[in-house]
Amino acid sequence: MSFSHRFDPSVLREYDIRGIVGQTLHPIDAFAVGRAFGSLVARAGGTCVVVGYDGRLSSPALEPPLVEGLKASGITAIRIGRGPTPMLYYAAVREKADGATMVTGSHNPPDHNGFKMMFAGKPFFGEAIRGLGRLAESGDFVTAAGDERRIDVTDTYVARLARDWDGGSRALTVVWDNGSGAAGEVLGRLVARIPGRHVLLNGVVDGHFPSHHPDPTVPKNLEELRTEVERQKADLGIAFDGDADRIGIVDDSGAILFGDQLMILLARDVLSRNPGATIIADVKASQVLFDEITRAGGNALMWRTGHSLIKAKMAETKAPLAGEMSGHIFFAERWYGFDDALYAAVRLLGVIARSGSPLSELRSALPEVVNTPELRFPCPEERKFAVVDEVAERLKARGARLADIDGVRVATADGWWLLRASNTQAVLVARAEARDADGLERLKAALSAELAASGVAVPDFSTLH
Repeated sequence: MSFSHRFDPSVLREYDIRGIVGQTLHPIDAFAVGRAFGSLVARAGGTCVVVGYDGRLSSPALEPPLVEGLKASGITAIRIGRGPTPMLYYAAVREKADGATMVTGSHNPPDHNGFKMMFAGKPFFGEAIRGLGRLAESGDFVTAAGDERRIDVTDTYVARLARDWDGGSRALTVVWDNGSGAAGEVLGRLVARIPGRHVLLNGVVDGHFPSHHPDPTVPKNLEELRTEVERQKADLGIAFDGDADRIGIVDDSGAILFGDQLMILLARDVLSRNPGATIIADVKASQVLFDEITRAGGNALMWRTGHSLIKAKMAETKAPLAGEMSGHIFFAERWYGFDDALYAAVRLLGVIARSGSPLSELRSALPEVVNTPELRFPCPEERKFAVVDEVAERLKARGARLADIDGVRVATADGWWLLRASNTQAVLVARAEARDADGLERLKAALSAELAASGVAVPDFSTLH
């Protein structure tokens, strides 16, 4: 019987497939993903795809039709069950699989879900996802009898994570906030294998996310962690997003370390063994990070925001480390080049333990700047990229110093400001950083003037987050 399928256009995102369960995403979509992705793998000569799912309430219902779609395309589906997205990537490497598909809503609201994919060891995104949608609509699938098998990689994954612990004899007190996310079982086993005293919060996987939303980039989601770090007099707190490919850090004083600050500590460590290596960070990162990479003897490379884009650039440049403001951290030194918050945590703990200093002291020693958080404000889908292009053209005509690899990042005597269009939402994204508060106000005024010149309502920066 022939089959074709048209996805709701809103679910085919830049980096993954993602929608609202029961509204824009249904089990038939999961089957179509399996059918189309399986056909792509089969036509490339592949035979097996690893499949996993996160802890969301809808994930157990979406995984079986995904598997059936893969099998109908002649693929052997290797089912690893529930766990974090990085464990899926690890399983794909271990099993030498031709592809991998994760059912996950990541850090989105509880009623959202979707699919992240890897094809031939590389991220599957952008035009590849759009092509998958066209293939599903055409119905031009490979049809053959596939198979399935189940494996449990939890213990081997945990053992591989723990193997890279390098903190010596110093025993740290660490508070971990799993956020009720998919890493629960893995995290419990991991902390039993590494030195120190470990306190787990929200360790039970629960798709209702009863304590707080699992997004460690939002400060309010770290309040429980900060409180427990203070109560336990811990050396630091570590939080994960819903599928544990992003990390958030709270130091011993309760201060939040953002992704670019964390990257400084990790980059120094990696560069101590790999002098001159390329270290990649996204365009939203602080200039302090790029300067500190250079100071530590590295080649600092600014690149486009998006975990798939960063992974691809990392493979191209053979960089041993990359990271984003959003908390995606990618290690290729001693690891596999994919974003893994559990692995990043192990490596960070080693850096802190070997330093002999409190994390707050390491943080406070960084050069001081003042900056905005990531600012997001609405802009119609059909206008968002055009606005950025208009701003870039005006700035270039005035001879401004700017980088335009992803939106526009403008350098001035005060610091820098950034404007880019989100790849996944009808919003513009901005950030600014200066040496002092007055400079920051001038940068925000310059950004506001450019927005106004393109007919975009100037945002009230005090209300944005």
